[in-house]
Amino acid sequence: MVFPAKYRRVVFDDSVDLCLKDICLDIENRYQIKFLEIGTDKNHVHFLVQSVPTYSVTKIVTMIKRLTAREIFNRCPQVKQKLWGGEFWTDGYFAGTVGKHGNEDTIGNYVKNQGEEYQKLHENRQMTLF
Repeated sequence: MVFPAKYRRVVFDDSVDLCLKDICLDIENRYQIKFLEIGTDKNHVHFLVQSVPTYSVTKIVTMIKRLTAREIFNRCPQVKQKLWGGEFWTDGYFAGTVGKHGNEDTIGNYVKNQGEEYQKLHENRQMTLF
């Protein structure tokens, strides 16, 4: 999944990256979502997630956007100033799924070729049972 920041503003720096990673790992502990990879590229974030079949893509996106935005605004108040006190994420997103014709490597290569300065924040490819 790819989530752009509101207004495509450059809001991701080292402190926000660390905060985002911590929030995502907290989400992983509370919900049936596993973050296999998290990466930033100046004004957007790439997530490679694994979840249970009962969670729809829309539910996963809504959950991640809602929880990360709320916590980033609480933990990093300088971000709220950059976004004029508004929303953190844009309304849109990109989601690709792994299936018969696409695999994890294909999606990973696509992500790495999209941005200019992709920075991997987290990687954990160990499969788990929920």
